[in-house]
Amino acid sequence: MFGKMIMTRALPLALLGAVAAAQPALAVQAQGAIAAGAKVNDPKGGEVGTVVKVDGQFVILKTDKHEARLPVASFTPHQGALLVAMTRDELNAAIDKTLGEANQKIAVGATVSGSQGGNVGIIDAMEGDLVTLKLASGVKVRLPRASLAPGPNGAVIGMTAADLEAAAAAAGGAAAETKPEAPKSK
Repeated sequence: MFGKMIMTRALPLALLGAVAAAQPALAVQAQGAIAAGAKVNDPKGGEVGTVVKVDGQFVILKTDKHEARLPVASFTPHQGALLVAMTRDELNAAIDKTLGEANQKIAVGATVSGSQGGNVGIIDAMEGDLVTLKLASGVKVRLPRASLAPGPNGAVIGMTAADLEAAAAAAGGAAAETKPEAPKSK
């Protein structure tokens, strides 16, 4: 799901909720009005998308192309709908740009860090939805591409290097296929 969902931190705050951020009282009022199925429009009345889910202080908004996780403060109730400061095209373009930048970090030759920041290995090959990692020990493992997420210095995986080495050893070593948990976005 990471490929279709984007964390708000990746989008400029000024684009997401300038109106709501400037008026915290509206954000509090908006919390009660936001529910799954609510229609979301831009300030000119253009359709942006539909609320899929409210998750604490965040809203999952589905556009025609992506799902975005945005803070509740980005929304303002208005005439039976919710307003957000971006048009659907602006939001989709921002998500596309961020996903493109993220995907550049998951490429052959990229360093892969573990869940605790340690070096796990490098991406040796990519084939469809599978990635082959060459671990520090030299063992190669094939993983679903969804096991990796972009990190500050390449890709990250939701396991430590020791956990991944142990899983590879248990699976029989070279070309072992293992399914680590997906990394959690910060």
